[in-house]
Amino acid sequence: MNKRDFIKNLTGASLGAAALATLPASSTKFNASTTTKTNPVLRRKQAFANVPLITHEGKVVRFYDDLIKGKTVMINFMYARCGEICPGMTANLRQVQNELGDRVGRDIFMYSISLEPEHDTPEMLKAYAELFHVQPGWSFLTGKKADIEILRKQLGFSFSDPKIDSDRTQHIGVVKFGIEPLERWGMSPALGNPKYIAEYLRWMEPDGSRPKLSEMMG
Repeated sequence: MNKRDFIKNLTGASLGAAALATLPASSTKFNASTTTKTNPVLRRKQAFANVPLITHEGKVVRFYDDLIKGKTVMINFMYARCGEICPGMTANLRQVQNELGDRVGRDIFMYSISLEPEHDTPEMLKAYAELFHVQPGWSFLTGKKADIEILRKQLGFSFSDPKIDSDRTQHIGVVKFGIEPLERWGMSPALGNPKYIAEYLRWMEPDGSRPKLSEMMG
């Protein structure tokens, strides 16, 4: 079965409800006090909701504590039944994973968060990851719809226009990358050249090579 047929035939919404029922409460509270603003540790901790999610391998994790705290990460949104941009984006990010090599899973971590958690069970996401031959270090994540909406907005995947913001296809065209302990973040088109996407991330590192004008001009 090819990727398009696989995505078209995905089922399992009832399983999704059962999986989400196992998640703990979110307990998301934010404090924008002066202390937080002047304390980098507190500022970093409270910049992102520490909501619970489930990986495609069935592991319950907290977004901040387990996934991004102290790490270099790449994050995008997708959903398994998307038959348009998602397959191409996932395939392209798989090439980015190739570009980064064995650093993925060691000091760089990739996360794809479902925009359709009511359907995308860990089992569905695991099958999706296997379809694209995703290697270790890249997790596909699902969770409660309300929690994922919080993350989507905090991570910058939202629009001020409600009509555009309600269109899921508008949220999945970019990948966010960053070095959490340095509070350095950026975004790139998820369908961009995999080599350049990997380079954008490397340029943010303290000892990373900086881009030359000739390289950026192509």
